[in-house]
Amino acid sequence: MADVTFSELTPLVEFVGVNRVYGQVVALDDCFFRLLPGELSFLVGPSGAGKTTLLRLINREIKPTRGEVWVDGLPAHDLSAKRLAELRRKVGVVFQDFKLLPRLTAAENVAFALQVTDLRIADGEARERALDALDAVGLHDRAEHYPHELSGGQQQRVAIARAVVSQPPLLIADEPTGNLDQETAWQISTLLEDIARFGTTVLVATHNMEIVHRLQRRVLTLSAGRIVDDQPAGRSARLLWATS
Repeated sequence: MADVTFSELTPLVEFVGVNRVYGQVVALDDCFFRLLPGELSFLVGPSGAGKTTLLRLINREIKPTRGEVWVDGLPAHDLSAKRLAELRRKVGVVFQDFKLLPRLTAAENVAFALQVTDLRIADGEARERALDALDAVGLHDRAEHYPHELSGGQQQRVAIARAVVSQPPLLIADEPTGNLDQETAWQISTLLEDIARFGTTVLVATHNMEIVHRLQRRVLTLSAGRIVDDQPAGRSARLLWATS
Protein backbone atom coordinates (compact mmCIF):
# COMPACT_ATOMS: atom_id res chain seq x y z
CA MET A 1 0.00 0.00 0.00
CA ALA A 2 1.31 3.44 -0.91
CA ASP A 3 2.16 5.86 1.88
CA VAL A 4 -0.57 8.41 2.67
CA THR A 5 0.61 11.97 2.02
CA PHE A 6 -0.14 14.86 4.36
CA SER A 7 -2.62 16.33 1.85
CA GLU A 8 -4.62 13.07 1.80
CA LEU A 9 -5.24 12.99 5.56
CA THR A 10 -8.82 13.35 6.79
CA PRO A 11 -9.31 16.93 8.04
CA LEU A 12 -9.57 17.35 11.80
CA VAL A 13 -11.46 20.65 11.36
CA GLU A 14 -13.49 21.66 8.33
CA PHE A 15 -15.56 24.79 7.68
CA VAL A 16 -17.98 24.53 4.77
CA GLY A 17 -19.63 27.80 3.71
CA VAL A 18 -19.78 29.08 7.29
CA ASN A 19 -21.60 32.32 7.99
CA ARG A 20 -22.18 33.88 11.41
CA VAL A 21 -24.34 36.97 11.93
CA TYR A 22 -24.89 38.97 15.12
CA GLY A 23 -27.99 41.07 14.53
CA GLN A 24 -27.09 43.11 11.45
CA VAL A 25 -23.35 42.46 11.75
CA VAL A 26 -21.78 39.74 9.61
CA ALA A 27 -18.93 38.35 11.72
CA LEU A 28 -18.02 35.50 9.34
CA ASP A 29 -18.95 35.32 5.69
CA ASP A 30 -18.82 32.14 3.58
CA CYS A 31 -15.73 30.60 5.18
CA PHE A 32 -14.17 27.44 3.76
CA PHE A 33 -11.00 25.84 5.14
CA ARG A 34 -9.57 22.60 6.52
CA LEU A 35 -7.06 21.85 9.27
CA LEU A 36 -5.17 18.56 9.10
CA PRO A 37 -3.88 16.37 11.95
CA GLY A 38 -0.64 17.71 13.43
CA GLU A 39 -0.90 21.02 11.58
CA LEU A 40 0.06 24.28 13.32
CA SER A 41 -1.73 27.23 11.74
CA PHE A 42 -2.05 30.90 12.58
CA LEU A 43 -5.25 32.92 12.24
CA VAL A 44 -4.49 36.60 11.72
CA GLY A 45 -6.37 39.76 10.89
CA PRO A 46 -7.35 43.10 12.41
CA SER A 47 -9.52 43.44 15.50
CA GLY A 48 -13.12 42.66 14.61
CA ALA A 49 -12.16 40.48 11.63
CA GLY A 50 -13.89 37.42 13.12
CA LYS A 51 -11.03 35.46 14.69
CA THR A 52 -12.65 34.88 18.08
CA THR A 53 -15.99 34.06 16.45
CA LEU A 54 -14.28 31.40 14.35
CA LEU A 55 -12.68 29.81 17.42
CA ARG A 56 -15.97 29.88 19.33
CA LEU A 57 -17.65 28.03 16.47
CA ILE A 58 -15.05 25.26 16.66
CA ASN A 59 -15.72 24.77 20.38
CA ARG A 60 -19.48 25.14 19.82
CA GLU A 61 -19.83 28.07 22.17
CA ILE A 62 -21.99 29.45 19.37
CA LYS A 63 -23.60 27.95 16.26
CA PRO A 64 -23.17 29.17 12.69
CA THR A 65 -26.01 31.09 11.10
CA ARG A 66 -25.36 29.03 7.99
CA GLY A 67 -22.91 26.35 6.92
CA GLU A 68 -21.17 23.37 8.49
CA VAL A 69 -18.43 23.09 11.11
CA TRP A 70 -16.85 19.64 11.50
CA VAL A 71 -14.49 18.78 14.36
CA ASP A 72 -12.88 15.34 14.35
CA GLY A 73 -15.90 13.88 12.59
CA LEU A 74 -18.50 15.59 14.77
CA PRO A 75 -20.98 18.08 13.28
CA ALA A 76 -20.43 21.02 15.65
CA HIS A 77 -23.01 22.98 13.67
CA ASP A 78 -25.74 20.44 14.40
CA LEU A 79 -24.74 18.74 17.64
CA SER A 80 -27.28 18.02 20.35
CA ALA A 81 -26.72 19.45 23.82
CA LYS A 82 -26.16 15.92 25.10
CA ARG A 83 -23.10 15.52 22.86
CA LEU A 84 -21.43 18.86 23.58
CA ALA A 85 -19.22 17.28 26.24
CA GLU A 86 -18.03 14.76 23.65
CA LEU A 87 -17.02 17.59 21.34
CA ARG A 88 -15.28 19.61 24.04
CA ARG A 89 -13.19 16.66 25.13
CA LYS A 90 -11.66 16.86 21.68
CA VAL A 91 -10.73 20.56 21.98
CA GLY A 92 -8.19 22.12 24.34
CA VAL A 93 -8.53 25.90 24.73
CA VAL A 94 -5.91 28.48 25.71
CA PHE A 95 -6.84 32.10 26.44
CA GLN A 96 -4.93 35.39 26.53
CA ASP A 97 -5.68 35.95 30.23
CA PHE A 98 -4.85 32.39 31.35
CA LYS A 99 -8.12 31.84 33.33
CA LEU A 100 -6.41 29.87 36.09
CA LEU A 101 -8.30 29.27 39.35
CA PRO A 102 -6.46 31.47 41.89
CA ARG A 103 -7.02 29.23 44.94
CA LEU A 104 -5.60 26.14 43.25
CA THR A 105 -1.94 25.32 42.71
CA ALA A 106 -0.59 24.74 39.21
CA ALA A 107 -0.96 20.97 39.64
CA GLU A 108 -4.47 21.35 41.04
CA ASN A 109 -5.52 23.60 38.15
CA VAL A 110 -4.38 21.01 35.62
CA ALA A 111 -5.81 18.03 37.54
CA PHE A 112 -9.14 19.81 38.00
CA ALA A 113 -9.49 20.33 34.25
CA LEU A 114 -8.81 16.65 33.67
CA GLN A 115 -11.42 15.55 36.21
CA VAL A 116 -14.01 17.87 34.71
CA THR A 117 -13.61 16.12 31.35
CA ASP A 118 -13.57 12.63 32.91
CA LEU A 119 -15.57 12.27 36.13
CA ARG A 120 -14.39 8.67 36.54
CA ILE A 121 -10.71 9.48 36.90
CA ALA A 122 -9.28 8.98 40.41
CA ASP A 123 -7.60 11.84 42.28
CA GLY A 124 -4.23 10.08 42.28
CA GLU A 125 -4.25 9.44 38.54
CA ALA A 126 -5.40 12.99 37.84
CA ARG A 127 -2.51 14.39 39.89
CA GLU A 128 0.02 12.10 38.24
CA ARG A 129 -1.11 13.10 34.77
CA ALA A 130 -1.16 16.77 35.79
CA LEU A 131 2.45 16.53 36.92
CA ASP A 132 3.38 14.85 33.65
CA ALA A 133 1.71 17.68 31.72
CA LEU A 134 3.50 20.33 33.77
CA ASP A 135 6.80 18.52 33.20
CA ALA A 136 6.10 18.56 29.45
CA VAL A 137 5.77 22.36 29.50
CA GLY A 138 8.85 22.80 31.70
CA LEU A 139 7.09 23.55 34.99
CA HIS A 140 7.43 20.43 37.11
CA ASP A 141 9.26 22.47 39.79
CA ARG A 142 6.36 24.96 39.96
CA ALA A 143 3.61 22.36 40.50
CA GLU A 144 2.81 23.51 44.05
CA HIS A 145 2.88 27.23 43.28
CA TYR A 146 -0.30 29.29 43.09
CA PRO A 147 -1.00 31.48 40.03
CA HIS A 148 -0.01 34.70 41.82
CA GLU A 149 3.39 33.14 42.53
CA LEU A 150 4.07 32.54 38.83
CA SER A 151 5.18 34.88 36.05
CA GLY A 152 2.88 35.55 33.12
CA GLY A 153 4.79 33.12 30.93
CA GLN A 154 4.64 30.44 33.61
CA GLN A 155 0.91 30.97 34.04
CA GLN A 156 0.42 30.52 30.31
CA ARG A 157 2.44 27.31 30.41
CA VAL A 158 0.14 26.04 33.17
CA ALA A 159 -2.83 27.01 30.98
CA ILE A 160 -1.35 25.05 28.07
CA ALA A 161 -0.71 22.03 30.31
CA ARG A 162 -4.33 22.25 31.44
CA ALA A 163 -5.53 22.38 27.83
CA VAL A 164 -3.54 19.32 26.69
CA VAL A 165 -3.57 17.11 29.80
CA SER A 166 -6.48 15.06 28.42
CA GLN A 167 -4.60 14.70 25.10
CA PRO A 168 -7.24 16.28 22.85
CA PRO A 169 -6.63 16.04 19.11
CA LEU A 170 -7.15 19.80 18.72
CA LEU A 171 -5.80 22.85 20.56
CA ILE A 172 -7.15 26.34 19.86
CA ALA A 173 -5.50 29.43 21.32
CA ASP A 174 -6.95 32.94 21.34
CA GLU A 175 -4.12 35.52 21.55
CA PRO A 176 -2.07 33.26 23.86
CA THR A 177 0.91 35.65 23.83
CA GLY A 178 -1.05 38.90 24.00
CA ASN A 179 -0.10 39.67 27.62
CA LEU A 180 3.53 38.56 27.34
CA ASP A 181 6.80 40.23 26.39
CA GLN A 182 8.26 39.24 23.03
CA GLU A 183 10.86 36.80 24.36
CA THR A 184 8.30 34.98 26.52
CA ALA A 185 5.85 35.04 23.62
CA TRP A 186 8.47 33.30 21.49
CA GLN A 187 8.94 30.60 24.13
CA ILE A 188 5.19 29.98 24.30
CA SER A 189 4.94 29.84 20.51
CA THR A 190 7.73 27.28 20.21
CA LEU A 191 5.98 25.23 22.90
CA LEU A 192 2.83 25.24 20.76
CA GLU A 193 4.96 24.19 17.80
CA ASP A 194 6.29 21.24 19.84
CA ILE A 195 2.72 20.22 20.71
CA ALA A 196 1.82 20.15 17.02
CA ARG A 197 4.96 18.15 16.26
CA PHE A 198 3.62 15.38 18.49
CA GLY A 199 0.41 15.16 16.45
CA THR A 200 -2.02 17.70 17.93
CA THR A 201 -3.67 20.11 15.50
CA VAL A 202 -3.03 23.66 16.75
CA LEU A 203 -4.82 26.82 15.62
CA VAL A 204 -3.56 30.12 17.07
CA ALA A 205 -5.36 33.44 16.66
CA THR A 206 -2.81 36.21 17.06
CA HIS A 207 -1.81 39.79 16.30
CA ASN A 208 1.86 38.96 16.88
CA MET A 209 3.15 39.01 13.32
CA GLU A 210 6.79 38.70 14.42
CA ILE A 211 6.04 35.23 15.81
CA VAL A 212 4.06 34.34 12.68
CA HIS A 213 6.94 35.32 10.40
CA ARG A 214 9.56 33.54 12.51
CA LEU A 215 7.74 30.21 12.68
CA GLN A 216 6.85 30.12 8.96
CA ARG A 217 3.72 27.97 9.40
CA ARG A 218 0.42 28.11 7.57
CA VAL A 219 -1.37 31.45 7.93
CA LEU A 220 -5.09 32.08 7.42
CA THR A 221 -5.93 35.78 7.09
CA LEU A 222 -9.37 37.08 8.03
CA SER A 223 -10.64 40.47 6.97
CA ALA A 224 -14.23 41.65 7.50
CA GLY A 225 -15.30 38.09 8.23
CA ARG A 226 -13.84 36.54 5.09
CA ILE A 227 -10.74 34.40 4.62
CA VAL A 228 -8.84 36.57 2.17
CA ASP A 229 -5.56 34.67 2.14
CA ASP A 230 -4.28 31.18 3.00
CA GLN A 231 -0.49 31.01 2.93
CA PRO A 232 1.01 27.50 3.27
CA ALA A 233 3.84 26.71 5.66
CA GLY A 234 7.23 28.03 4.56
CA ARG A 235 5.96 31.28 3.07
CA SER A 236 5.95 34.66 4.76
CA ALA A 237 2.48 35.90 5.60
CA ARG A 238 1.45 39.07 3.82
CA LEU A 239 -0.07 41.88 5.86
CA LEU A 240 -3.34 42.36 4.01
CA TRP A 241 -4.92 44.91 6.29
CA ALA A 242 -4.04 48.46 7.20
CA THR A 243 -2.46 49.09 10.58
CA SER A 244 -3.74 51.96 12.63
